[in-house]
Amino acid sequence: MNRYQITAMTVSAATLVGIAGYEGYSSTAYVPVKGDVPTIGWGTTAGVKKGDTIEPTQALQRLYRDTEMAKTGISRCVKVPLSEGELDAYLRLTYNIGQKKFCSSALVKKLNRKDYKGACTEIRRWCYFKNKKHPGLVNRREDEYRICMRGQE
Repeated sequence: MNRYQITAMTVSAATLVGIAGYEGYSSTAYVPVKGDVPTIGWGTTAGVKKGDTIEPTQALQRLYRDTEMAKTGISRCVKVPLSEGELDAYLRLTYNIGQKKFCSSALVKKLNRKDYKGACTEIRRWCYFKNKKHPGLVNRREDEYRICMRGQE
């Protein structure tokens, strides 16, 4: 299996499609789960206020920009090379939970010790919202886990 430094890797179309599929699209800002922050387009939250609107082309640009920002964040805290599958899974996770949570996680500690399989397993722990297991997050994390484990072959 080939692993590369994150900075040498690109955000794949599969990553963007995967994120978009789980986030869903909305041209008007809304709160997806009570107690969450407003989101627009395909899950963008930065600077979003309820009632904001966006065109599909702008939403795609923001999805790509936010995913590139997640990649930059990951490259700051992950010090080991990754496979394409691992990067794909961690980008999807980071897009959803944020760079700060990702970088301070047990997942990153395991990853930086080159415990690649252990790090993939940690993805499954991120299925809670407000201390309650969320079925949609369980499914999303299982998908990310499978993608990450493909990188172990």
